[in-house]
Amino acid sequence: MNILRRILPISLHLPKCLSTLSTQQTFALLQRKMSPSVRAISTTAPGAELMEFFDDKKHWGEQEVKHGRGWTKDDLRIKSNSDLHQLWFVLLKERNMLLTMEHECKEKMELFPSPERLDKVKESMNNLEEVVRERNRAYHELETGQTGERPGKVVPNELGIRFYYRAFEHVIPGYANRKWNERHKFTYRGSAVKKFLLLYRERLYNEKRKLRNRERNEVVHLLRRYPNLDRETLAQRFPSVDVEKLFKLDKIRMN
Repeated sequence: MNILRRILPISLHLPKCLSTLSTQQTFALLQRKMSPSVRAISTTAPGAELMEFFDDKKHWGEQEVKHGRGWTKDDLRIKSNSDLHQLWFVLLKERNMLLTMEHECKEKMELFPSPERLDKVKESMNNLEEVVRERNRAYHELETGQTGERPGKVVPNELGIRFYYRAFEHVIPGYANRKWNERHKFTYRGSAVKKFLLLYRERLYNEKRKLRNRERNEVVHLLRRYPNLDRETLAQRFPSVDVEKLFKLDKIRMN
């Protein structure tokens, strides 16, 4: 309706204008009269448009781009809901821009400057989602005594591997929903599946054992090379390794 209100007065005076103005002048006049109403629909700044999917031109070809840290949960908890809503779209726009630049750099076989920016944006978006969930849980627990989140449970699939299944709402109840029952089978049976589970668990155990041995060997190498290394920092870096026990070994102390 706002656009029609702007067009109708122009259409009434159009015959008079055409008699005195040229074609280019008439088109410029119409564009100048209609541009405010059309631009009010868009959220993109005039002149930017699709270039907002790309980084600033002064950053093209740079090895490193200066940037700040990501948004932590403590920073987001003091924000209002409207601020979080606006910040979400700012981060979403930044993520789309970084993904576009990353793809363009791969196509041009060039170095993507400061790729850690994408990790910080993703971390900020995950923290924002967690803060919103905290507020939703607090609100629902205060009003209804429940969390308000979608219920779920840990169930096994047909191969016996356990996963977290989130429930969905269905018009047909579970005992009468044939398609749902055919697609979701939370049981396993048969000797072949049991043999698979034994081999699968053995593989997981071997992977954990090899990782633990690699971390232990790395700690031994660090202690032999740097005997005065801070043990508390080393224990935080390698929580699965008993640093104090390794430090008492003769090969660590070089006795």
